[in-house]
Amino acid sequence: MRRVVSLVPSLTEAVAVSAPGLLVGVTDWCTHPGDLGDAVRVGGTKNPDVRRITELRPDLVIANEEENRAPDLAALRAAGVEVLVTEVRDLPQALRELDRVLVGALGLTRPGWLADAERAWARVEPARTRTAFVPIWRRPWMVLGRDTFAGDLLARLGVRNVYAAHAERYPRVPVEELAAAGCDLVVLPDEPYRFTAEDGPEAFPGLPAALLSGRHLTWYGPSLAEAPAVLSRALRVAL
Repeated sequence: MRRVVSLVPSLTEAVAVSAPGLLVGVTDWCTHPGDLGDAVRVGGTKNPDVRRITELRPDLVIANEEENRAPDLAALRAAGVEVLVTEVRDLPQALRELDRVLVGALGLTRPGWLADAERAWARVEPARTRTAFVPIWRRPWMVLGRDTFAGDLLARLGVRNVYAAHAERYPRVPVEELAAAGCDLVVLPDEPYRFTAEDGPEAFPGLPAALLSGRHLTWYGPSLAEAPAVLSRALRVAL
């Protein structure tokens, strides 16, 4: 049995659900599934404890080019640890990368939830297009820009991100500019910043606010199978 350390919460869930027992190390942000057994916490996604990871003697560390820092991954490789780095910018790429990790790297049988996710998104029918901006942080305000996984999911559900052509992937935008963008709604996920009904919508009075599950909007793993229904329902409530 291979020993795996995951530095990405969504990949942690993907491995844990598909092959319980493979994970020997996970980050402090890995919250799903609730029971990760004896997996050791190895720090955050941006500040993993490289020494602790190497002490776990993993056969493979799985990471992501956006969530993890290149110097940390280089340090692991320098210590002789094999590191697989994923890149996820849209839904098709997410499905391919999950296949590459689970089937290609770990030699698992393709999990049923991955096929369920493909079917669930294939059933999504085009909806009336609404324009939105998608804050992911405040103080300062930051939004989804170009080339993001979450932006691609929203587009498939009929939500056009007005900052999708921005030069940056996560630009800082003054709240006054956001409020004046002329959008149909503001989309507020509960991660990485935890927007709530009391924290976020008040900054944009008069604009419908869709409070979305960040796990269903930004994670690529088993949650993808129920994401279309969960996200669509929240968008309908807002509108």
